[in-house]
Amino acid sequence: MKALALVAGVGVAAVAVGLIPVGGTAHSVPTQPAPKVDLSAWSADAPKRAPALVFLHHSVGGQLLADPGPSRDLANSIHVSHENGGGLRKLLEGQGYRVHEASYGSKVADNTDLFDWLPNFSQNMDRILATRFNDELLPEAERNEIVLFKSCYPNNRFVGEGTLPGNPAGKELTVANARAALSALLPLFEQRPHVLFVYLTAPPNAPGYPRERLAKLAIQRVLGRQSTAQVLEARARLAREFDSWVVAPTGWLAGYPGKNVVVFDYYDVLTGGQSNFSAYPTDEGMNNHPDRVGQAKAAQQLVGFLNRAVRRAGLSE
Repeated sequence: MKALALVAGVGVAAVAVGLIPVGGTAHSVPTQPAPKVDLSAWSADAPKRAPALVFLHHSVGGQLLADPGPSRDLANSIHVSHENGGGLRKLLEGQGYRVHEASYGSKVADNTDLFDWLPNFSQNMDRILATRFNDELLPEAERNEIVLFKSCYPNNRFVGEGTLPGNPAGKELTVANARAALSALLPLFEQRPHVLFVYLTAPPNAPGYPRERLAKLAIQRVLGRQSTAQVLEARARLAREFDSWVVAPTGWLAGYPGKNVVVFDYYDVLTGGQSNFSAYPTDEGMNNHPDRVGQAKAAQQLVGFLNRAVRRAGLSE
């Protein structure tokens, strides 16, 4: 016990009974941000017609779409308004888009982890393009021309680098497997040149973590185990590495011949470029869901980005 106390830097009695709980905030400096595909040559003005889009998401995406305000739900994670609402739906409709969505419980968006996208798009592409609201479909003559899709923050909890070329089916969340999962989508997207696919990078995790007792921390150090902060920082570093590959012109889309796939860097918007963790967490830094300020910031940036991408893809006229 004396050794434990010395490691923890506190008195023996306090460590022995675990009287001193220690909360924490993980910190990390991001790797140098990768350059992104430049869409500045295209106008950020609203498209000249009203394209239909569908957004496949879970809770964070539902809150991004929702108006800010008291919670009013249409379905699980599909909100009219929410306290963390970013107002994206109303912003998009103001630009002329016809906004559709699907989330938990639907055939096309019940599963949205990185390793779910390949089977989903392989098996359900036609249904995705026909989706109005969860499992409700558009009239036969209407189809979505834009597909927004994102995974949620658990998909930034990487366990390691992995080995290239990786396995697109996972199941271990390594950087190599995640890269393989996204790369396997491109042949499917190339078959649909008149559909714009917009991948939103997964939102970052919050920096805060539950309190730990000093006794536990001391034992971890003696046994050579990483602290919670170290585990979170390692995951976040790998998340930044993966995100940089996704957005870089030399990364995911390098060599892709079409103009119908783009990446909106939701992850980097929410980190603020200042760390590898969310700069807009909720519940005093403990909750991974972004707050209203972060969601509104992302929503504003996404609208201009999407307008440019629509023009680049030739869908504006």
